[in-house]
Amino acid sequence: MMVYTRNARIEWGDCDPAGIVFFPRYFAMFDSCTTALFSQALGMSKYQFLRHHAFNGYPLVDTRARFLKPCKYGDDVAIHTQVTAFRRSSFDVQHRLMLGGELCVECNDTRVWVKQMSADPQDIKSAPIPQEVIAKLSAA
Repeated sequence: MMVYTRNARIEWGDCDPAGIVFFPRYFAMFDSCTTALFSQALGMSKYQFLRHHAFNGYPLVDTRARFLKPCKYGDDVAIHTQVTAFRRSSFDVQHRLMLGGELCVECNDTRVWVKQMSADPQDIKSAPIPQEVIAKLSAA
């Protein structure tokens, strides 16, 4: 499977009063990496691939994380993101945040490919993930 890697420096705004990353900030980083992975694989921005594939996104329906080592302001980390499984309309994403080669946070998400079914923007339903998308994200 294709792996997207983002190198990032932990910023002051990511940290709590103890000077370590406030846990919800990790989830924001991981969400951004999911979008970047799709953009890299499909060769277009999120706005473009939403339009191209005529769908409404891939909302998060499950997430779980293991926090193994805290990161602090100024740390240079690498986040490795990849899709680990595809089903008809859902897929799993794994994020591994590393500091100096050491695993600090591991997160696994499940997302669902959805389409709007009527004029009501809240009327969304799961839809099959296009084979073109699966093929591009499955490339090594």
